[in-house]
Amino acid sequence: MPAQTLPKTRLLAAILGGLVAATPALAHHPMGGMTPETFTQGLLSGLGHPVIGLDHLAALVGVGLVSSRFARGLALPAFWVLAMAAGVGLHLASANLPYAEALVALSVVAIGLAATVRTTLPYALIAALFAAGGAVHGYALGESIVGAESAPLAAYLAGLVAVQVALTTGIAFAARFVTDGSPAMPAPGLRLAGLAVAVAGAATLVLPAFA
Repeated sequence: MPAQTLPKTRLLAAILGGLVAATPALAHHPMGGMTPETFTQGLLSGLGHPVIGLDHLAALVGVGLVSSRFARGLALPAFWVLAMAAGVGLHLASANLPYAEALVALSVVAIGLAATVRTTLPYALIAALFAAGGAVHGYALGESIVGAESAPLAAYLAGLVAVQVALTTGIAFAARFVTDGSPAMPAPGLRLAGLAVAVAGAATLVLPAFA
């Protein structure tokens, strides 16, 4: 790795690690657990919900890190976002997904581990992983909007899509910047950030058992 790349890598890894480690007191809903009643409330809830839950935020960081390693990687977040929207729809349609929270946590672990491996995994495999992960995260995110009217519901979905596209593609761009366009072998700092994502997923899976 070029000498000038190391400080950039450490800076990005520190930022990503701080994001993943942050667990705000509101923990899973910017509206304090209440169903949004207006367009503005729906939009703010959609923008905030994916970044104040440790599991959802860690997943988005991981998606960005993994996507940065592919020549066509900036298209990969689309698999996540589209499947996420479908997952929300499944919840609103009263579909039953057993062990949803456990599946959310396991998807975070899988994405984090994918960011740590030295070799680049097949594009189709990552696309499938993102689609599956996005669907279960969307299903979980749909819980917050059940029973809402059409205006706050549409705003919530718009907020979810906007913030997740921005975060995943922004992190992918930043990761490419610190590796100077050499994504095949991720910098140690980025691999460490991927490990932090996996640990965050494991924590959300295990810690509730001790609550």
